[in-house]
Amino acid sequence: MSAPEQNGGPTVRRLQLGARLRSLRLAAGITRDKAGYEIRGSESKISRMELGRVAFKERDVTDLLKLYGVSDPREHERLLALAREANSPGWWHSYGDVLTTWFQNYLDLEQAAELIRTYEIQFVPGLLQTDAYARAVIMLGHGTASADEIDRRADLRMARKQLLAREDPPRLWAVIDEAVLRRPIGGKQVLREQIEHLIEACRHRYIRLQVIPFRSGGHAAAGGAFTILRFPHQNLPDVVYIEHLTSGLYLDKREDVDHYAAAMGRLFIEAEPPDRTPDLLREALRALDDD
Repeated sequence: MSAPEQNGGPTVRRLQLGARLRSLRLAAGITRDKAGYEIRGSESKISRMELGRVAFKERDVTDLLKLYGVSDPREHERLLALAREANSPGWWHSYGDVLTTWFQNYLDLEQAAELIRTYEIQFVPGLLQTDAYARAVIMLGHGTASADEIDRRADLRMARKQLLAREDPPRLWAVIDEAVLRRPIGGKQVLREQIEHLIEACRHRYIRLQVIPFRSGGHAAAGGAFTILRFPHQNLPDVVYIEHLTSGLYLDKREDVDHYAAAMGRLFIEAEPPDRTPDLLREALRALDDD
């Protein structure tokens, strides 16, 4: 099982480098058209580079730094090092056979985050799943997959969890709907072990878990699950991630992020407080035994 990188992988490096190149271009008063011409490209290529959506050639970075008037050799080397890291495989590379591109990007962002806020309406959040529960969830979406593929996907999910065991892990603040605790994914025994694992997770100093009880009725995030990632890197905005059946949506525009952040804030208020969570989890265990 590969060890995830603490500061993120190529996706984060591309975002960092793109943001820095954009700030240098703006400071130099140079248009995207002129910058594109300098590297034998187009305005749209510069736009994609600055958004971190393409690979970087060291030659292009060098030419842009010269155009932008960057003379500090240490800055040159730092940004070229970012370019090399942006083009290197992420920790998940060995799982490429069971990963889509859109989820590879999420894994990089997740590993680089300092704060992960997530709301789940159907499943336990991936970072808090047990191996047996994860396998049951995977089977729901990949029921025709071979046993080896199920193993690979489960191993990947367990590898993701290593970030919570780092010396300086991200803070994870999760809100789950009570339905997550009542739906016997994988059967009663699998769910029982999963809930017991969540009780243990509540003792983790970097994990805060809350439950939205059925009795609360409608709430701020009735539209579905989502995650908000915050990063310690300068110039990297918060990112909202929404997973669909066959794709993932990433939102980083200020107005979009603010909308989801406000919904998450209301969820934190509407959910039972974190110190009530262990009791609610034990109630769910007793309900399992009574069924």
